[in-house]
Amino acid sequence: MKRQTAHRWLAILVLVFALPSLACQFSLIDWSFFDQPTPAPGAGPGPVPTPTPLVEITFNVRLPVPLAPGETMYLAVLDEVTGLSLNPLLYTMQPLDAQTYSFKMPVPLGSMVKYRYVRRGMNTVQEDTTFGDLVRYRLYQASSSGEANDLLASWSDQPFSGQTGQIRGVVTNAASGQPIPNIMVSAGGVTTLTDSLGQYYLEGLIPGTHLLTAYALDGKFKPFQQGALVMADASTPAMLAVQPTNLVQVTFNLTAPNDTVAGAPVRLAGSLTQLGNTYGDLGGGLSTVASRMPVMTPGGQPGRYSLTLSLPAGADIRYKYSLGDGFWNAEHDAEGKFVVRQLIVPNTDTVVNDTVRTWQAGPSAPIVFNVTVPANTPIGDIVSIQFNPYGWTEPIQMWPLGNNRWIYRLSSPLNMLGSFGYRYCRNDQCGSADDIETAGGQSRRVSTSLTTETRQDTVRAWKWLPEGDPATVIAVPIKARTPGFWAGVEFQAAYHPTWQSFYPFALNNVQGLGTNVLVLTPTWTAKHSQPLIFAPTAGQDPLWEDNLHAMQVGRAANLNVALYPTPVLQPNGPDFWLKAPLTPGWWDQWFARYRAFALYHADLAAQGGAQALILGGESVLPALPGGTLVNGTPSNAPADAEARWRSLAAEVRARFKGQLLWAHPYRGTLAPAPAFIDQFDAVYLLWSAPLAANGQDLEAMKNEAGRRLDEDVLPFLTRIGKPVIVAIDYPSARGASLGCVPAGGGCLDWAALQPIYPDDPAIPLDLQGQADLYQVMLQTVEGREWISGFVSRGYYPPVALMDKSSSVRGKPAADLLWYWYPRLLGR
Repeated sequence: MKRQTAHRWLAILVLVFALPSLACQFSLIDWSFFDQPTPAPGAGPGPVPTPTPLVEITFNVRLPVPLAPGETMYLAVLDEVTGLSLNPLLYTMQPLDAQTYSFKMPVPLGSMVKYRYVRRGMNTVQEDTTFGDLVRYRLYQASSSGEANDLLASWSDQPFSGQTGQIRGVVTNAASGQPIPNIMVSAGGVTTLTDSLGQYYLEGLIPGTHLLTAYALDGKFKPFQQGALVMADASTPAMLAVQPTNLVQVTFNLTAPNDTVAGAPVRLAGSLTQLGNTYGDLGGGLSTVASRMPVMTPGGQPGRYSLTLSLPAGADIRYKYSLGDGFWNAEHDAEGKFVVRQLIVPNTDTVVNDTVRTWQAGPSAPIVFNVTVPANTPIGDIVSIQFNPYGWTEPIQMWPLGNNRWIYRLSSPLNMLGSFGYRYCRNDQCGSADDIETAGGQSRRVSTSLTTETRQDTVRAWKWLPEGDPATVIAVPIKARTPGFWAGVEFQAAYHPTWQSFYPFALNNVQGLGTNVLVLTPTWTAKHSQPLIFAPTAGQDPLWEDNLHAMQVGRAANLNVALYPTPVLQPNGPDFWLKAPLTPGWWDQWFARYRAFALYHADLAAQGGAQALILGGESVLPALPGGTLVNGTPSNAPADAEARWRSLAAEVRARFKGQLLWAHPYRGTLAPAPAFIDQFDAVYLLWSAPLAANGQDLEAMKNEAGRRLDEDVLPFLTRIGKPVIVAIDYPSARGASLGCVPAGGGCLDWAALQPIYPDDPAIPLDLQGQADLYQVMLQTVEGREWISGFVSRGYYPPVALMDKSSSVRGKPAADLLWYWYPRLLGR
């Protein structure tokens, strides 16, 4: 099953096609921008950095086939701060011949131009890759006057047919020679991120010479670009060395309009990660997240704000000021257009003085949203508002008034809207932690007006947060375990960039349960199985710095941190393997990429100070010696698969000195341990076994749990001579105790109950059933001293939900952990 990010991506595909054709209705893309020169860097009065000279860049593109009669070719220069599809500058290209087009434009020296190609006739059509993925953007570094000579592989309305090749290489630090993770590498409209070995793989490039660009998402390395010749059915090696940059202090002084709401956070939205850019395709075509943007400090005079940041010298920063994000409530010019400023960071400390002309766009007056929320809204939760002008965009945090009241004043871009939808949610998790009246994708409605309107709303109740008394915990004597026992919580193996700002609150809750181990589950996404594309994906997977931040927050909460990296195989795990060619050459690719995946997280664990690293799990079962697919057929894993796994374990140990565990599934039948289990320190047993044949008698379930531990698990451990951590996964849905949540005539994959997916009302909620399963398992484990730990899997970090997922946060099962964990640890 696809993650929500995949569904959001589909929504963005619709957005890219729909907006141009709906421009007259929604005006989200202002076609009057056609043929306009690139705007000069914006700045207000006062001292500013030395003006940057302009250089001329020629963009040439070769098409796969000539345009149809009446079609026009455009160069789209993109704005990632507002939204790639929301504020492009489109320039008419001139034909050099039937399949070659060109356009010249001046840009400031040092600019990083993000662009793509579109054609327009009856409809607007965007370029895509040979795999059918829309081109997010191409990159061109304007270090001097020059040319970008591009080859366009395919249009989104025309399937690709032809030969392809690859570019593969390593990106290193030119000063130290060390490999660098998290560098974006782009060629031919295909982008990827480097792993901790500095490796990158660009697949599916059409033959010819492509512009190869390396770009640091935080600007801490200078961009590098060169030409790379790609041959059909061949791999082009390209080793890239990038120069580190120096950090300088940049102070942004802002004069805001007189109508700026006093006390409202003024944010600096920008094109680097530290300025809120996720480099991902988020809700409604946005890439920035408001909660990740730095907030300016009010000055001594009304309307004055200031912010000092350490920024990389030479970096091209596109930025704007906002009372929301890069799209909502951001600054506009006198004509109502989006303002996007540009700063090429100088080599010395500097002061930038800016003035926001207006937060309002056009004559439409602001709309004030004033909402009263239920008294049971958890302390520390933030109420967010989400808008739906053409699809749900990213939520924005409201401003607290106290006494369960929150307010938000929306000023722009109301000139582009008529009637639009909105909804309230908790902690930016709209779609799961919703106002009960708008749960399931519903919305409240509001229309723009020439006079200010105040919406007085009341949230009667929150979805998945009913009124209720705390659970009753029965006191029982508990014997404290020996030092080293795990009393843990494992986060869900899903991710959204909005989670990051809520980790401190989540870890405070986890710490309150008496937990001593936090298991983080970073992911890489395998977007295609043929050819294999498996790498960290911005917006879907936590990136290098995101993971380090989560580990830092965990350690600051006095928790031991373990990493359990998890591959996300699209469209879903079983289908991924069934569609893979599974040839010897393909298996070589898979083991090479999984090796990079494992070493990436070993390096991450070492740098972040983790105590343990967990490999394995259900997603890799077909790659084990003698592996099978979900339909029972052999996976054709290589004959030397065992040797490859042993070699990988040895490499991991060379880079990470903590505990190394093997994740082994136990859904009711316990498969033999792989032969290479001797390379691991312990087994992380993924327990989701059924405990009730029918009914839910606690004593019977306890007996069944004990039988499974004694008859299945203990002999298993005796054979391999390893300790075990029991990591349990039971959703709060009817049927969990039976090992089957009924759905569609079969059993539902429990991952489909995660909050990132829509709720199925046909599946009954069963909070008490989950609590009973936890009580049974805790009592059963407590009586068996040969078990070295207990972990609750599926914890949802951004918000407490009494939903059907496996997360115990805010549920009766968490109260059991609160009672048991400190006593098991002898606290």
